[in-house]
Amino acid sequence: MKLTTILPKNRLKMSKDKNKKEETVDKDFDEAVKDNNETTAEQKNGQEKTEPQKDTESKQDKEKEKKSEAEVLKEDLSKEKDKYMRLFAEFENYKRRTSKERVELFKTAGQEVVSAMLPVLDDFDRALVELKKSSDKGLLEGIELINNKLRETLKKKGLEQMKVKEGDKFDADLHEAVSQIPAPKKKLKGKIVDVVEKGYILGDKIIRYPKVVTGK
Repeated sequence: MKLTTILPKNRLKMSKDKNKKEETVDKDFDEAVKDNNETTAEQKNGQEKTEPQKDTESKQDKEKEKKSEAEVLKEDLSKEKDKYMRLFAEFENYKRRTSKERVELFKTAGQEVVSAMLPVLDDFDRALVELKKSSDKGLLEGIELINNKLRETLKKKGLEQMKVKEGDKFDADLHEAVSQIPAPKKKLKGKIVDVVEKGYILGDKIIRYPKVVTGK
């Protein structure tokens, strides 16, 4: 009889303990779910916060890229500008140089032809000296006319005779000494005694130096 009474009490106690355990498990589960939900919400909030940051960083990166591209373009433009200025300066120098060369070419145009005519002028000078000794005045006048006409034609082309005479100071830069003799006069020492061959200038250039004899 006593045993029968005790058993139901034990079962009742076990049932209550079981119910308490289930309540504890349910409570723990609810708390776990709640914590999980809170964690998920925090993660979502964190993601929501980080996304604008990512957008901001992306914009900043793009701005940096734009700035770097602008700097690169600016440097390229500066290089091209410097290159253009150098080419322009070189072209201007080329123009000035060619212009100067062209002017010099015009001044000394036909230098070889004119130089080839100088011996002819020397022959005319020698012929006139001999003709002045003769009595044939008509021949002398004819040769003088031809000589003057030739000299005027060459003068128009830029040919000029260098002015050198006896008694002038000898200058090695302008005269070519072919001989040196005792000075016939004291004042002719170190000076030109005689002109053997005339000198000529074409434009600003000496194409033949006068050959002279100096006194010592």
